[in-house]
Amino acid sequence: MDTAETGTLIIGAGEAGLGIAVALRNAGYTAPVTISGSEADAPYQRPPLSKEFLAGEMDEENLLLRANNFYQDKEIRLLTNAHIEDIVLDDNAAGGTATTSSGTEIRFDRLALATGASPRRLPVPGADLDGVCYLRDIPDARRLRGLLPEARRVVVVGGGYIGLEAAAVARTRGLEVTVVETFERLLQRVAAPPISEFFRAAHEKRGARVLLGASVTALQGSAGSVTGVELSDGTVLPADLVIIGIGVEPRIELAQKLGLDCGRGIIVDDAARTSNPAIVAAGDCTMQPHPLYPGELICLESVQNAADQAKVAAASLLDGPRPERAVPWFWSNQADIRLQIAGLSAGFDDYVIRGEPGSEQFTVLYYRGGRLIAADAVNSPHDFMAVKRALGKGATIDPADAANVGVQLKTLIRET
Repeated sequence: MDTAETGTLIIGAGEAGLGIAVALRNAGYTAPVTISGSEADAPYQRPPLSKEFLAGEMDEENLLLRANNFYQDKEIRLLTNAHIEDIVLDDNAAGGTATTSSGTEIRFDRLALATGASPRRLPVPGADLDGVCYLRDIPDARRLRGLLPEARRVVVVGGGYIGLEAAAVARTRGLEVTVVETFERLLQRVAAPPISEFFRAAHEKRGARVLLGASVTALQGSAGSVTGVELSDGTVLPADLVIIGIGVEPRIELAQKLGLDCGRGIIVDDAARTSNPAIVAAGDCTMQPHPLYPGELICLESVQNAADQAKVAAASLLDGPRPERAVPWFWSNQADIRLQIAGLSAGFDDYVIRGEPGSEQFTVLYYRGGRLIAADAVNSPHDFMAVKRALGKGATIDPADAANVGVQLKTLIRET
């Protein structure tokens, strides 16, 4: 059996895994660093997969987070196609041995988990038919990009960001597109009703059909390929391509084998430490304290969070000073619409609409207990930056003034 040794083993070769390795090197860590990734590709950007890459505006080389020579220059050992199946910790609960699916053993002194998330599968008959696609990794995106030119009728199951982004790309190509959402509005779990209604109207204005409160009960097929989507009311939507975007599930299997505390994700503290303080975790696989309400745990699936949490995890591995926590931010490009999100709107009890949604340039500001907690800015980058700046300072914007578009939002920032 092959055996390798490393100082720090990072399991997961996404944004968070690479970020931990880079932060360790930048902090002067000189021991061997190994990144173990289960995919065949070197670390790459995921957000463009449902946008620029799917639209054919970006190639695979530009998806890469680092050039190939970067890993050699930084003395980071990158293992691809290396799925870690098991980990046994030493008695000190810090070092141990990981075993890959090919039987290779990796001895390590320190461990970081950045295992990411997997797409939630649609549990209905016919879900394994040809022409049924998910969109999480490069192989998914390659396959979907190859199928789009031959498709005519596309059904997108799921009205979240990934589904809506893919729907926008398909409509831009002139395909017949139907979005099926089980909730009563789009983006119901992450946005206020005005944002949901805006995106419904915007997609329908651009030629897509949006069905709300509609559940998929089966996918129909012929000769092994999908031909239709059956809904709970008996309606069958013709389709030669089905894109499923119904969320993700954090990858917590290894953490559970290690006996770490897990909820929906691996539970970590503000320092990215797991319930075993010698082991850190970062990225989409984690549940972490809410930045404003520490008693609440949240899952954050974003590039920004993965990158920032990776720096925190590296600092904890080195017992160094913890970097200042950044304001969470996200974005979504849907055709010619750019949504920028600052902060976390979960738990809001009030909101203010700034601007006119019909103009496709407006902002929704979210409040909790009278305190500004987030904003969704549609084609309004100045509002986005103002709210991001306010949240970074622990400041707020009076809801009574926020709707006045005649006043720049940045001038309304005030200390709490």
